Amino acid sequence: MRNLHISKDIVPIGEFKSGLSKWIKNIQKTGHPVIITQNGRPAGVLLSPIEYDELIHNKSFIDSVNRGISDAEGGNVYTKDELAKELKLRRSLRSLE
Repeated sequence: MRNLHISKDIVPIGEFKSGLSKWIKNIQKTGHPVIITQNGRPAGVLLSPIEYDELIHNKSFIDSVNRGISDAEGGNVYTKDELAKELKLRRSLRSLE
């Protein structure tokens, strides 16, 4: 995600609503997210679709790594031979589909 520019990327909701098209074009052009405030407090974030997809992908990857670390710490692992046997079984089941 690109760095946030405090002076350019934070906008009150009223200003956002009145210039919605401008803000969307700006996000597409710069890639910068926009923080929308309501009563002076952050109320929402508008991202480009590409930035959103990257966030989702990165979160999924980090969650997967964390699951792997938890499994390893909990002893939920395969030996080399067990892994080879499991992979062979799964491949044979796929070939039957």
